[in-house]
Amino acid sequence: MNKNYIEIIRAGINSTFQDLGRNNLYHIGVPFSGAMDNRNYLLANKLVGNDHNDPVIEFAYQGPHLKYYGDKLNIAITGDVTFKIKKGDNFVDGECYQSFILENNDELDIISTNKSVYGYLAISGKFDLKFQWSSCSTNTKAKIGSNNGEKLSDNQKITIKEINNNFVNKKLNYVNTKIENIRVIKGTNFNYFSEEGKKIFFKNEFKVSKLSDRMGMRLEGKKIENIVDTNIRSEGLIKGVIQVPADGNPIIMLSDHGTIGGYPKIGVVVSADYDKLVQLTPGSTIKFQEIDLISAETLFKLYDLETQNLISQI
Repeated sequence: MNKNYIEIIRAGINSTFQDLGRNNLYHIGVPFSGAMDNRNYLLANKLVGNDHNDPVIEFAYQGPHLKYYGDKLNIAITGDVTFKIKKGDNFVDGECYQSFILENNDELDIISTNKSVYGYLAISGKFDLKFQWSSCSTNTKAKIGSNNGEKLSDNQKITIKEINNNFVNKKLNYVNTKIENIRVIKGTNFNYFSEEGKKIFFKNEFKVSKLSDRMGMRLEGKKIENIVDTNIRSEGLIKGVIQVPADGNPIIMLSDHGTIGGYPKIGVVVSADYDKLVQLTPGSTIKFQEIDLISAETLFKLYDLETQNLISQI
């Protein structure tokens, strides 16, 4: 084994390798996948001097506890996360959006996310990973991507094939904010739903169900009535599209979504709100707000500009 490696003491919950995902494979049933929260992914890589598409470890709720062996390297964690670094007999309280040096025999314990779902761990270098279709993003449902399409596991060893020697301490003053009103544009089957159903969709609150993962977010609330057909001929889906099955409770397709589906689509979450949407924990309440396509495009341009501005500050 390479002299630089990480040993996973505790894998955590749904810890996987992710990058920006894979493009142009919908025609063979392969979604983009990639980091759920794109902004926090990009900031993690920038803090340790990596290329913007370098793989990181994405974790949900509880992250991995790992021990590092090898030459010193920089690490950074983004999101709203509690973590500690153990150096010998001393413990250092970690701070998100700041780089820290790990040295031989140091331990990193990513304890939990705080009122959010996903966090990101980047190292100043490259994990030794197998890429598939130009991406290492792991889709555990389809068994696609690095690590044989699986989550990280206890006692696993991860080789680091290259360290970029970027040891400049970097810090970004950034606070994740919550979102309650999720902006959407009308879906292709919007007229399948009754006027009362449409009113419920835009006026009522919905609760995020525990039955949510990287594939989709299930919502609970007052039933949205379908007056045409609760099933349609299967057709293409995109990230953020909102389907309504026969039970009347919406399902939002997320990064590992299936590429086709047969439930009517009432709306699509705008790209500018996606990063914050995926951070909503089970039990959170959300409301949908209708906007038009031009407004959605403008919002995305502004959100992307804000992200690039944050990156430029590092």
